[in-house]
Amino acid sequence: MENVLVGAALAAVIFLAVDGIVRKIRHGSSCCGGHEPSDKKVKVTDKNKANYPFSYVLRVDGMYCTNCAQKVENALNSGGSRWAKADIGNKSVNLLSKQEEKENELRSIVAQAGYTLLSVEGK
Repeated sequence: MENVLVGAALAAVIFLAVDGIVRKIRHGSSCCGGHEPSDKKVKVTDKNKANYPFSYVLRVDGMYCTNCAQKVENALNSGGSRWAKADIGNKSVNLLSKQEEKENELRSIVAQAGYTLLSVEGK
């Protein structure tokens, strides 16, 4: 009987610890602070994909929530000649551009948003 009680208590402690970690991740404690109001979304005015002859996939470290994704998208979309769409699940950004992009410039833009550009793949 005593072993059952110890096992139940141990299971409860493990459950609470895991639940706390999951809640922190969901609510932004481990990333950008998902409960803070996000910046206003920078909308792309030119949505004609034919006007963007260059296509890239950026691998970005540190994007964990929609607020993170929006920060990265806003940073890239602010230039006026880019159209970025982040994918949190893949930790990537699909980037369309009207001009050929330099990796070091993209790295700087992503870093200023608070994230790390791991790689750039051109299509």
